[in-house]
Amino acid sequence: QVQLVESGGGLVQAGDSLRLSCAASGRTFSSGAMGWFRQAPGKEREFVAAVSWSRGTTYYADSVKGRFTVSGDNANKRVYLQMSSLKPEDTAAYYCAAGPGSRWLISQTGGYEYWGQGTQVTVSS
Repeated sequence: QVQLVESGGGLVQAGDSLRLSCAASGRTFSSGAMGWFRQAPGKEREFVAAVSWSRGTTYYADSVKGRFTVSGDNANKRVYLQMSSLKPEDTAAYYCAAGPGSRWLISQTGGYEYWGQGTQVTVSS
């Protein structure tokens, strides 16, 4: 069984920075991509950022471009999300995900097979 465990969430003020980490454990698995999604209360889970190991590229939602940076280590199945200039609207539970890395599904929840339990990020104004 594969487990993804996120860490690094917390309560910060607007304008602050925060770094989320995700580590995979369990049986060996291959993934073409790892990424981050978020879900605010009453809203659908939305794409934040992803890194494609096979293409060596990163992807970002428009709402976080220029503020968030995704990086990772495919060999150790770890992915990070550096968040800067945080805004109250960034408040959500953030989920790590791993999947085949299809270019067409990189920003879709259906493109990922494994999910973490989430870590809460709260940004106060």
